Amino acid sequence: MRSVLFVLSRAAMAVVICLAPVAVSAASCGNSAAGFDTWKSSFVRTAKRAGVGQPGLTALAQARYAQGTINADRNQKSFKYSLDKFMQIRGAATIVAQGKKRKARNAGFFDALEKKYGVPAGILIAIHGMETAFGSYMGDSQVVSAIVTLTYDCRRSSFFEPHAIGALKLVDQGAITSATLGAKHGELGHTQFLPGNALTYGQDWNRDGRVDFYEMGDALASTAHFLRKKGWKRGRGYQPGDPNHKVLKKWNAATVYQQSLAIMGRQIDGS
Repeated sequence: MRSVLFVLSRAAMAVVICLAPVAVSAASCGNSAAGFDTWKSSFVRTAKRAGVGQPGLTALAQARYAQGTINADRNQKSFKYSLDKFMQIRGAATIVAQGKKRKARNAGFFDALEKKYGVPAGILIAIHGMETAFGSYMGDSQVVSAIVTLTYDCRRSSFFEPHAIGALKLVDQGAITSATLGAKHGELGHTQFLPGNALTYGQDWNRDGRVDFYEMGDALASTAHFLRKKGWKRGRGYQPGDPNHKVLKKWNAATVYQQSLAIMGRQIDGS
């Protein structure tokens, strides 16, 4: 009897082993270029499940490990400065002076934005000036490679993954290519949208049939749309303690950045 039970138990074990799901080892994140290509091969499955098409998958295959992005990510010092020092380094006085001229020169455009989205000119101009010096410098890093590298990097993989998917879908749509340049963290266009946000909140202001974040109208309309969707209340203030100030945190999590926008926006609007 004992021998029969032993045979049966071995047979049962064999059945269990055969029926057990086979584990598929997914490539893990990494902190160097060594495992990047292997990880990309695994990430293809994630991208396909998210609905990325062949153009986006091709851009993923072409992505290169962006060491410059990793260096920048490890060396973000400016947000640790005092408010006065931060504003000095970011050229706040110049942004305000140029911003006032831009508002006067494009009054109809900014009035139309505020009418549609409820966001006043001052805060949009402050963001534009702070992010890219009004479009004069929009970055020198390939957006897809940068954002894919940050998704592979172990430090903040889960935060950047939706933006990597967003970048690949923007490639599918023809909004960007694998060669499109942006900031070190994959931000793109006049106001430096992260790709996932660009995909979600992009606005075709000039009605040419495509959202172009490297065209000022589309970029600023998209920025205003983002703020409205994040809770911006028409006609309410955006200084510390005002209802709209907390919405600035949705744009950038650094306190000194939010405070700087509030100060510059007020000065540009003359309020």
